Amino acid sequence: MSFARQVRFGSLLLLVASASNSSVLAVEKSAKPNIVFVVADDMGYADLSCYGHPDIKTPRLDQLAREGVRFTHHYSNGPECSPTRTAFMTGRYQQRVPGLECAIGTGNVGRYDEAIAVANNHMLGLRAKDSLIPGGLKREGYEAVIFGKWHLGYEPHFNPLEYGWDKFFGCLGGNVHYFSHRELSKLDVTLIDREPSNLQGYMTHLITEQAVKFIHAPHQKPFFLYVPFTTPHSPYQLPNQANKKVSEQNWNEGTPEEYGGMVEDMDQCIGQILDALDKEKLRENTVVIFISDNGGTKLANHVKLRGLKSGLLEGGIRVPMIARWPGKLPVGKTSTQVCITMDITASMMNIAGGEPLKGRPLDGIDILEHVATKKQNVDRILYWRSKRGTKVWRAVRNGDLKYVQLEGIEGAGQWLYDLSNDESEERDLLSAKPQTVKKLQQLLSVWELDVDKR
Repeated sequence: MSFARQVRFGSLLLLVASASNSSVLAVEKSAKPNIVFVVADDMGYADLSCYGHPDIKTPRLDQLAREGVRFTHHYSNGPECSPTRTAFMTGRYQQRVPGLECAIGTGNVGRYDEAIAVANNHMLGLRAKDSLIPGGLKREGYEAVIFGKWHLGYEPHFNPLEYGWDKFFGCLGGNVHYFSHRELSKLDVTLIDREPSNLQGYMTHLITEQAVKFIHAPHQKPFFLYVPFTTPHSPYQLPNQANKKVSEQNWNEGTPEEYGGMVEDMDQCIGQILDALDKEKLRENTVVIFISDNGGTKLANHVKLRGLKSGLLEGGIRVPMIARWPGKLPVGKTSTQVCITMDITASMMNIAGGEPLKGRPLDGIDILEHVATKKQNVDRILYWRSKRGTKVWRAVRNGDLKYVQLEGIEGAGQWLYDLSNDESEERDLLSAKPQTVKKLQQLLSVWELDVDKR
């Protein structure tokens, strides 16, 4: 991507916008750090005590934040699961891949016109040719494993092993019963590598056990451990609720106590992963990153942010992010730099010394290098588009100004907010700033034309 195009779409070259060996965090092959990437599922911006939740207690993630960097303006690439995961795997806007602007529906269902079309051709999922992760890391000498939620395709040709992962345990779909490990479809979705799993227990704990076991195993290479939990996505089940009746009718029903308990249990499981790194004396040479894949549901705590999962108001896309790398990242810092999921991909590739795929330059920036080198905040231009049925959300953030558009359903409209003094998105400036609206609409239109080129 040329310099002009980089700036146009918000991937500023002031920060490293594509993976290259020029990163100050890149290290020699023999000293390359391990990378542990932990992802919560449908967790709200303020569902951790270190982000202000008054009741949920998350001491292990709070500790991670004290030992590293806590980001307060981190965004998910999409307001739902599959889009954000696509952006992470590719390092690019998910709109560049057919059919993944909406979460893949239970049972391999497309939920908007393009997704339905590719599903009918058995191609609803992440195309291997678009996936930079884990191949880009493996080319730099990494072992790569995934334990948890995939949600990037049900068909056998979308199995994680097809992308180069060395091991996989987890679910192919978007949500599973925490004890039976089945979703509402009749498909076998919980696998060990390519075969149906026969493991028994609470899903969050099984994912953790696999991750801890892997850390304790001998390693001849640096490793990338990807742990996408299903927590706290519905169904809302605590570890002691194996007998709770969950059906299609009440799959999404839960209480704040159940939701909070699931987050607290996940926090303890993340603590087990951190303890395993310490026991194996891997802390100093391991990058640990934690995020949520999108905003939360009505049970989540978004403090002053409006909106929920599946929408492009702040509550649907602003999520927590914590990163720790001893000796490289600052300790106890809070970063207000605006960043997004695909920036993590750029950071990982720069750390490893890898390169983007030919003809597929990264859309993100190296956010870890930004905080490691204590750069001043820079304005970003970030874009979103999300489709489901006839509903289409669009948004662009340029500096502190955010334009949001909703089409295709009752309540459709367009709005302009200044996030510098209105993070709650309560004061619509649309009529007061017509020229600003026009500029942002033009930016959005040019971006859409670019990402829709396949």
